[in-house]
Amino acid sequence: MAPDLDDAPTTYIPRPTPLAFRARGVRQPSPAAASATAAVSIVSGWATAIIATSLIAGWWRTDQLFVVAIGFLTSVSAAATIGGLISLLLRRRIGRLLIIVGAFVALMIFAGLFVAGAKLPSIVYGIPVLPAASIALTLLPATGRWTRR
Repeated sequence: MAPDLDDAPTTYIPRPTPLAFRARGVRQPSPAAASATAAVSIVSGWATAIIATSLIAGWWRTDQLFVVAIGFLTSVSAAATIGGLISLLLRRRIGRLLIIVGAFVALMIFAGLFVAGAKLPSIVYGIPVLPAASIALTLLPATGRWTRR
């Protein structure tokens, strides 16, 4: 008589699945600093783009080389800031560096405006505070903790 296949012992033994343990008292990092960094960086990038667009439209007939330089710096700043924001919100470490690069290039744009002697509305002289705030918020230890999972 042949053995019944339903009663045959199995040779497959499943491997145990590992469990993730957290140390007691260790909390997940708060997204507040990263959220503030993202918000200030978005406003900073928007303000930089508005000023650059205004300059390009106003100075095109007088100094095309300056306009091309401002356009190039604005595109580098925008690419670095957008990439940095996406990376930061995805909790990647490179996001902090990209935001700092984008904000630094934005500060270079504003420095170029002041060196060139552009006549600007008085509110524009306060806009460089935004990229500086982006750098400061990005360098906070809480933002660094957010990028380390």
